[in-house]
Amino acid sequence: MLRWLLDWLGSTGSIDKAWDAENGTMKLVIGLGNPGRKYEGTRHNIGFDVVSEVGSQAGAGIAKAKFQGQIAEVNIGGTKTVLLMPHTYMNRSGGSVRAAFDFYKLELENVLVVCDDLSLPVGRIRFRAKGSAGGQKGLADILAKLGSPEVPRLRIGIGQTPENWDTADYVLGRFREDEKPVIREAIDRAAVGVVDWIRLGISDCMNRYNG
Repeated sequence: MLRWLLDWLGSTGSIDKAWDAENGTMKLVIGLGNPGRKYEGTRHNIGFDVVSEVGSQAGAGIAKAKFQGQIAEVNIGGTKTVLLMPHTYMNRSGGSVRAAFDFYKLELENVLVVCDDLSLPVGRIRFRAKGSAGGQKGLADILAKLGSPEVPRLRIGIGQTPENWDTADYVLGRFREDEKPVIREAIDRAAVGVVDWIRLGISDCMNRYNG
């Protein structure tokens, strides 16, 4: 239970407060993963897990089908936020994201992609304002479809592919028992990080979380 997040949401009245359309503020948070029960709990689906946690804590209710994925609209601290989980499978995530991006007429700085990262130790989280996809094919497709590397992202470490393992088998596998508490903590921390990004922006989050 993210007690801090719940307390903060309650103190701002974020769930019940109407979005102030005049300020034009809107955020799109994308969690990457693969649809279907066979992929639940896999390393590659940690983006889904984080965005689901944010939605749960914000009282998002039942997601609806849109933009070739599932979306939920929530209000966090007066900021209308769309949570999107593309159901196009990981490598084609960009089409779903582009459809939502165009529909809501967003700027790149108001988009956050949440995904797994093979180059980070298990459970480490890192915000970046821009850059390459670093081998993450879902992120790569999003950058290609949006036509820019300047897309903020939150990456959650799943550890490097073990020796003699196929990378596809590794990312589509589930965490070991000894890794599960670390990942649970990382999901909770990343969910709080998403809220901080909505409230404070990418620069503040890089300073807070990238140590």
